[in-house]
Amino acid sequence: MTEFLKTLLVAIFLIGGQPAFADTADTAEINGEAKKLHQLFEDEWAERMKDEPLAATYAGVADYNHRLACVTEDCYLEQQGEDRAFLGRLRGIDRTILSEEDQLNYDLFAFELEARIVQADFATWRIPFLADFGFYSSIMSLSESMPFKTVKDYENYIARLNDVARYFNEQIANMRAGLADGFTQPKVILGRIIPVVASQLSDNPEETAYFEPFNEMPDFFSEQDRARLIKAGLKAIEGSVLPAFARLHAFLVDEYQPATREAIGISGTPEGREYYAALVRYYTTFDITPEEVHQIGLDEVARIRAEMEAIIEKVEFEGSFAEFLEFLRTDPQFYAKTARQLLAEASYHAKRIDGKMPEFFGKLPRLSYGVRAVPDEIAPAYTTGRYWGGSYENGRAGNYMVNTYALDKRPLYNLPSLTLHEGVPGHHHQISLAQEQENVPMFRKNFYLSAFGEGWGLYSEKLGIEMEIYEDDYQNFGRLSYEMWRAGRLVVDTGIHAFGWSRDQAVALFVENSALSTHNINTEVDRYISWPGQALAYKMGELKIIELRERAEEALGEDFDIRAFHDAVLENGSIPLTILEAKIDAFIEREKEESE
Repeated sequence: MTEFLKTLLVAIFLIGGQPAFADTADTAEINGEAKKLHQLFEDEWAERMKDEPLAATYAGVADYNHRLACVTEDCYLEQQGEDRAFLGRLRGIDRTILSEEDQLNYDLFAFELEARIVQADFATWRIPFLADFGFYSSIMSLSESMPFKTVKDYENYIARLNDVARYFNEQIANMRAGLADGFTQPKVILGRIIPVVASQLSDNPEETAYFEPFNEMPDFFSEQDRARLIKAGLKAIEGSVLPAFARLHAFLVDEYQPATREAIGISGTPEGREYYAALVRYYTTFDITPEEVHQIGLDEVARIRAEMEAIIEKVEFEGSFAEFLEFLRTDPQFYAKTARQLLAEASYHAKRIDGKMPEFFGKLPRLSYGVRAVPDEIAPAYTTGRYWGGSYENGRAGNYMVNTYALDKRPLYNLPSLTLHEGVPGHHHQISLAQEQENVPMFRKNFYLSAFGEGWGLYSEKLGIEMEIYEDDYQNFGRLSYEMWRAGRLVVDTGIHAFGWSRDQAVALFVENSALSTHNINTEVDRYISWPGQALAYKMGELKIIELRERAEEALGEDFDIRAFHDAVLENGSIPLTILEAKIDAFIEREKEESE
């Protein structure tokens, strides 16, 4: 793993001071290296689409719509070999003579390949699920993710349904390997997974979501085709999908849950400490230790707590901090009475923000987004809200998903922050612009780094102050509570996975310092337990973007243009924060030159 970490850090820091072109290179040599680079991108993308059929469907590549991925150990090792070969080809290209844009392509491609290689080195395929998402979730949403315009589309869907049995059997084998190696999810997480899987147990295939496409076949299909497709679809659901979920449920209940680990921190697994250190570097895109991250979190928690207490004093609440939090968690005025009311409130904030966007951004995406409820079958264990990406090319809007389960745990004062983060100018804006980049390799349009994307989402929540989105002190307290949530993640994630914290310690930090409902806190803590390192991305990314904005404002003074700055942050899609820093430094120099 030492070699991986060395190479990963090279990928992170391979920026800045290198020239766009080497002085000694001639045009033919430059063009030759660029051609090799882009052929490499095309070859890797084609291989990735073959290896990841669901991702191919999402990207609009229909060649593999009839099947699911091979997820055996042999297939993963083969893919790792492919990635190592691609990396070898990349290292054989002279980066120094490439154009500035191709140097960026080179660096991002190296970063992505290295990340995939380390995942394979740790055999992460042995844990194929998180607290709120897993391989089974992709099957549960299959009817929403595939096209249903032609007879061939339906035949592909049926073939993919028939492949579910094989796919689940391979995933169960992977989890058995994890049990044998001591590399599993902790026992506490299974209480969230098993009910979701159980929701798919049925004796009537026609009542399942998998059959819904057969109720909505295009009018131009012949009666013969309709009858044939319905018969084949029912057979696939009854013979493949439902038995696969039944086998998975039995395995989780009878075999996995009883034998999985009690300890919640990943450091307690074989190679766990080394694995977590690598995850910290990956998810922050910095060369930083868990100890350093933990201290940053403690400092941020103290700062935000002081701002929260100032609001309590401003609203003249008579009581302690804990009593104010209890007031926010329990007073009916802060909660919707129906799911429709909660969705309507989220939609209201979304449209208000839409109306402010041109003041703060010069470039807006073409793709629109909607507001939807999290599906009922996954809502109990799902986070408060999330963005589900769309595709302009495939005619699929983005969606800001709002969890309407347990309405008395979904305070309205949090909705402005949540909407800013998940919709615009947060995830929908950033991801859609990345997808709409022109003249970049396909991997760039689908490249996502949590430190950048989630850091931008959290920055967007704070930007809501300037956009005048927060309408009262309670909504601003909700914003601070969300910021406290992300600062607390730095403390809790490192606490759990590096310092041996208990689940109760993690829950207590959020209960004592934020207005999040206890239901939400418990859901989130289980998410951090199941997904080591990812929770660090939000606050670390936001702090870097704020630092870069302050640097630009100081350097440019009255010539600072907020729209130009935001466009500069987002113009290259998702990138490591070290590369972002170099890009913003270059932006500052360009702005200085133009103002002279």
